[in-house]
Amino acid sequence: QVLLAESGGGVVQAGGSLRLSCAASGSTFSTYTMGWFRQAPGKERELVAAISWSGGTRYYAESVKGRFTISRDNAKNMVYLQMNSLNPEDTAVYYCSARAKTITVLSTSVGYAYWGQGTQVTVSS
Repeated sequence: QVLLAESGGGVVQAGGSLRLSCAASGSTFSTYTMGWFRQAPGKERELVAAISWSGGTRYYAESVKGRFTISRDNAKNMVYLQMNSLNPEDTAVYYCSARAKTITVLSTSVGYAYWGQGTQVTVSS
């Protein structure tokens, strides 16, 4: 089991940047694939980025490709989401999530079993 806690959300103007952090508890962090999801009001939760257990493979949704970067530090039990060139459509609650590394397809949202409480990101125009 892993406990997750996000931080770094806030209010930013369009074109600005934010860096989200997710701290994970437990000694088996390096065995999990990590993902960042977001949910805007009235919309379904969507996977925006994922990173393999080793950090060697990444996935990005088309809507954030080229603007967001996911990374992880297994020594510190941390995963990050650097968000650049933000626009109002990026406004959402962002969640960090973990799943077993046995599911190797990063683009699928299936199998995420552990979730943080979420952090609000608001982009003003």
